[in-house]
Amino acid sequence: MVDKVTFLVDELQGVDGYKLVTGLVVPRPIGWIGSTSPEGVNNLAPYSFFNAVSGDPPTVIFSAGAGPGTRKDTADNVKASGEFTVNIVTDEVAEAMNVTSAAVPAAIDEFAHAGLTPVSGVVVGAPRVAEAKAQMECRVTHHLHIGREGGGNRLFVGEVVAFHVNEDLLDGTRVDQAALAAIGRHVGNGYSRTHDLFTMIRPD
Repeated sequence: MVDKVTFLVDELQGVDGYKLVTGLVVPRPIGWIGSTSPEGVNNLAPYSFFNAVSGDPPTVIFSAGAGPGTRKDTADNVKASGEFTVNIVTDEVAEAMNVTSAAVPAAIDEFAHAGLTPVSGVVVGAPRVAEAKAQMECRVTHHLHIGREGGGNRLFVGEVVAFHVNEDLLDGTRVDQAALAAIGRHVGNGYSRTHDLFTMIRPD
């Protein structure tokens, strides 16, 4: 058995805790979050602190950094409007997603900046990415700060109020995972594709 190195979080420096958690919790799904500012500017940014947390009702979470130097446009917009969209990241939109990961001034429409087409929500006002194979419209049910004062993250819990999925991905409400081919986030600049799927039957 290989020896393990133990890290006590209280003794870690700078971003070491971040590097460890993002290097170990992999792959992480990417929440490509669409929102609109109070001034009516469309915003789009990817978050890998994102996941599904309930199926009844369908509920997702994402969290945005709250410390100095972190992007705040999405969090500010979602807090103000109480709504957002989640756009699923696949090969077809991976490069555009990467473009939207860069910080740009709040006055810039990030859909236009990345060459993407905004589509209005059916239930919420936040924009969807037309080029994405699937999208979710969400309403915020909870918002809280997590972590140390002056840093940490702003966590948003969103109830999904509408799904939009490409017809060729569906068998009823089952999504063909191989055809979806979503992309996951790893540490640093690393990503992975969900092409290497396998099955295990759950025990009784």
